[in-house]
Amino acid sequence: MNVEILSPGSTLFQGEAVSIQLPGSSGRFEILDNHAPIISSLAAGEINVRTSSKTETFKIKSGFIEVVKSEVAVLVELESSTEPTKTAESNEKSQ
Repeated sequence: MNVEILSPGSTLFQGEAVSIQLPGSSGRFEILDNHAPIISSLAAGEINVRTSSKTETFKIKSGFIEVVKSEVAVLVELESSTEPTKTAESNEKSQ
């Protein structure tokens, strides 16, 4: 699915993702490919975007998400004026 995360000053993430976990106003939830259409408000917390090779984390103050036909648009206000936290984690499986 194609994910775009925007703040008032910049594009935080744009690209293909396997899943995205978000802090919804009524609790955390996860979006996967082919999710039903949804519009939801977001609370303060972390957004985790998992791609095929890594996971990126963004701390937000609030925001909104819209999902339509595997297109995910997230509009956020960052927790502070500093750069978002990006945590790269390998998704490689142990053999």
